[in-house]
Amino acid sequence: MPHVIVKMWPGRSEAQKEKLADELSKKVIEIIQCPEAAVSVAIEEIAPEEWDEKMHPEIYGSDTHLYKKPGDSA
Repeated sequence: MPHVIVKMWPGRSEAQKEKLADELSKKVIEIIQCPEAAVSVAIEEIAPEEWDEKMHPEIYGSDTHLYKKPGDSA
């Protein structure tokens, strides 16, 4: 616990994905006070032409699980 899943378009380098996973892990550890060994991060690449079909229902049809929607200010 916890497991973070990032879904994004392809095109980032392995170095960028590794840095993203590392930085997300650090923030998760800092904010929820868990051990580093408990954190996992997955990155799933979704082709642009499949994005609306796969992600629209997950983003806009899941008010109970989504804590930040596109366009929400930080």
